[in-house]
Amino acid sequence: SRPPPRSAARSRRRPEGKVACGAGPGAMPGRGALCLGLLLPVLLGCGSAQPGGCPALCECSEPAKTVKCVNRNLTAVPPDLPPYVRSLFITGNSLTDLPAGAFPAQRLPDLASLNLSGNHLRTVEAGSLALPALRQLDLSGNALVSFSPQAFGEGGSPLEELALRGALRDHGVLLSLAALLQSGVLRNLSRLELADNGLLLLPAGMFTALPALRQLDLSNNSLVGLRNVSFQGLGQLQSLNLSDNSLSVLWNSTLAQFRSLPALRHIVLRHNTWVCDCAIEDMVAWLKESDQVEGKEALTCVSPDKMLGKALLKVNGSDLNCSMPTDLPSQLQTSYVFLGIVLALIGAIFLLVLYLNRKGIKKWMHNIRDACRDHMEGYHYRYEINADPRLTNLSSNSDV
Repeated sequence: SRPPPRSAARSRRRPEGKVACGAGPGAMPGRGALCLGLLLPVLLGCGSAQPGGCPALCECSEPAKTVKCVNRNLTAVPPDLPPYVRSLFITGNSLTDLPAGAFPAQRLPDLASLNLSGNHLRTVEAGSLALPALRQLDLSGNALVSFSPQAFGEGGSPLEELALRGALRDHGVLLSLAALLQSGVLRNLSRLELADNGLLLLPAGMFTALPALRQLDLSNNSLVGLRNVSFQGLGQLQSLNLSDNSLSVLWNSTLAQFRSLPALRHIVLRHNTWVCDCAIEDMVAWLKESDQVEGKEALTCVSPDKMLGKALLKVNGSDLNCSMPTDLPSQLQTSYVFLGIVLALIGAIFLLVLYLNRKGIKKWMHNIRDACRDHMEGYHYRYEINADPRLTNLSSNSDV
């Protein structure tokens, strides 16, 4: 027989390196199962979600290591957050409580930035923020009433930035925060934002355990004084914002602390209620010589009326009329001491006069006693006569 044509032989050949999948002429037995085994991992890889998955109501980006759960009406932290997340935004939801284990450290080892602003958080429980890589935390816009001093765990926290704008309206939570800061857990904190909280006074020693603090924002509160606030130990402090408060004067103790902070070069004091009387004289002198205050040329007096609108840098001693001492409590104390001395002197003179005239006074007292006795005997005699009818008749007949 004649051999088949070369073209037909070539048509029956298969390209090298290629496998014919499926059934058909020339398909080898078992080839379909082999192809299915090779293609199955590819199909699963193309159809599956990102590693770790993404919560149903959130938006996830693995390349950016970011998860956003914004305005989704969440009432709890999603339990299935992907482990790759570094920046997490859970804002504008309905969270009320942050329990322990809300962010498991084992599942979220790289979480560095956490934004929980604009929720309805009221309690932050112990251990709820104990994350090993957490650097930034924003709790602004919540109505906190309880903030556990152990919220970041028992050991130290790497937290560097903490924002609590408008979250400390309750006085009790302010005291809890002060206890947290004083415990030394947040020794790495470099930025602290406490603006918009309506604060009147700050707890004493609130910032003494924050050696790394560089920026402190206390703006838009109602602070009336800083006498009980200690800035000692804040050697790294660079920026202090005290604008939009109710400060009337900065006393010498506070000014001395500002002078002792070498890195402090940005103090904001605008929009305060400066009272330009004799008490502000030292502050004016400090303003004129210091380069720490931003926009000090715009600081003006609010009272008294004659000084309204006058720039603090243009205030001098003649404007303040400081002829009278300004320390009224000390002046009153001196007056009371002087009055006591005068009264004691008058009492001593009176006793001395009594002692020198003791004989005459004694004789005078005896005379008064005898006169009173004679007078009482006369009354007694008349009473006896009036009480006995016979003596009354006798007295009448004798008169006749």
